[in-house]
Amino acid sequence: MAIRHISFLTPGNYPPDAPQQGLAAALQLFSQGEALGFDGAWVRQRHLERGISSAATFLAAASQRTRRIELGCAVIQMGYENPFRLAEDLATVDVLAGGRLQVGLSAGAPPFGALLGERLFDTDPAGIDFSHTRVQRLRDNLSGTLLGNEETFIESPAGRQRPQLHPYAPGLAQRLWYGGGSQRSARWAAEHGFHLLTGNLLSGELSDDFHTAQQQLLDTYRRHWQGDGVPRIQLGRVIVPTDSADAATRRRYQDYADSRLARTLAPQGERRTLFARDLVGSSHQIVAQLLADPIVQQVDALRLELPYDLPAQDYAQILHDFRHFIAPVLGWQPASGRAEGGSCLAA
Repeated sequence: MAIRHISFLTPGNYPPDAPQQGLAAALQLFSQGEALGFDGAWVRQRHLERGISSAATFLAAASQRTRRIELGCAVIQMGYENPFRLAEDLATVDVLAGGRLQVGLSAGAPPFGALLGERLFDTDPAGIDFSHTRVQRLRDNLSGTLLGNEETFIESPAGRQRPQLHPYAPGLAQRLWYGGGSQRSARWAAEHGFHLLTGNLLSGELSDDFHTAQQQLLDTYRRHWQGDGVPRIQLGRVIVPTDSADAATRRRYQDYADSRLARTLAPQGERRTLFARDLVGSSHQIVAQLLADPIVQQVDALRLELPYDLPAQDYAQILHDFRHFIAPVLGWQPASGRAEGGSCLAA
């Protein structure tokens, strides 16, 4: 096993009456993660929840508090977004970050679309294309292509110029990821050259066993890859080491895992969603579980997914323990101690 790229994903949650406190703590966690040598720091983008509702805004702030670490969002649900305006926001963040942005995406109708109604839609949603095409439109907008034809110009205080999306962020269109949890989404991502994010839940279309289903997902993705270069896969697992936690915190962590165990025992709901078990325990216990995970052995990029609604000190403790007691055993070296060169995410 040789895990060469390790990132973490935080929900960025906060108390209902103290959003500034929670967002500031999440930004501080990015700085702490960079100091520990993590390769990437990611946030979830969620709507109508106490978390990061605007990943671009948050990551713009994070870009000014970090220098090296990759900044990611997983995932932006394109059903809520305008592909052109989102492209402008993401390109601005990437320029501010010096080309460190990694963008996770998903397609489909927005889950809260019916509830939001005219707050979100300017027309009948039945006529809106929520398919993968919306994701492709975002990438097209990031490509730097001039708009119109050779005779198309716009006039502005800056003068007469050919129109294109500004700022142009070189390379960002090649740093787009798709959150794939089904055979169809994995194949689409591969055929259209999007890198793959996969984590602790997916569709049990072909098997009731989580690891078997995830293996089938990776096989489909690799078999249908048509992008440039080697396909990149980033694997997420909920990992909570307890080594430096006090007794009360350890019990709280275990209670969290126990409350989620039942969902891992069988497919859930009409879509037969499968869940992986949370890895909670000492570093020795977690390392043994990771070494026995057949999917971890096939990738070199691992994403540590942090649980919801933990205080800032718990997140800091989890990152510390994982970096010092688990990551080195997986073959990882901190960025500060690695030979010069780009990080490798190839599966």
